[in-house]
Amino acid sequence: MTREEKSQVIEELTGELANSSNIYLTDISGLNAGITSDLRRACFKADVKLAVVKNTLLEKAMEASDKDFGELPTVLKGNTSVMYSETGNVPAKLIKTFRKKSDKPLLKGAFIEEAVYIGDDQLDMLVDIKSKEELLGEIVTLLQSPAKNVISALKSGGGTIAGIIKTLSEKEG
Repeated sequence: MTREEKSQVIEELTGELANSSNIYLTDISGLNAGITSDLRRACFKADVKLAVVKNTLLEKAMEASDKDFGELPTVLKGNTSVMYSETGNVPAKLIKTFRKKSDKPLLKGAFIEEAVYIGDDQLDMLVDIKSKEELLGEIVTLLQSPAKNVISALKSGGGTIAGIIKTLSEKEG
């Protein structure tokens, strides 16, 4: 690979890192062609981009990036594959599901919404991370609950002030 080709790859990787808020670094070495193909297919279906990269080029792209990857470059040893995803927990779920059939991919580290996770032991925690949409849904549900209580109180008390106060006091007690 010429110096010009390397700088082009670094530039492309830097762009990918800039456009992705969720990045997983994995080791898929040792997987045969069939299993690797199954993994790529599963990634495609889950809207996860999978790319095998050279550690030195990825490290240079991380340095060139505006993001603070903390200790993440320290895991760039051996074979490295990068998973890019819009949703923070999707690659973790994909890895966990895939591991039912194989002992790989191994999680080296992850960068999720500006937080850095190092090591395969973080996988279960990453599976449980809620997506932005899930969190917004929970907030909306929490905000709707008091309004629903007031509406049900208005309906059940017959609409009178005394009925409303009585219903609300019974619900609190």
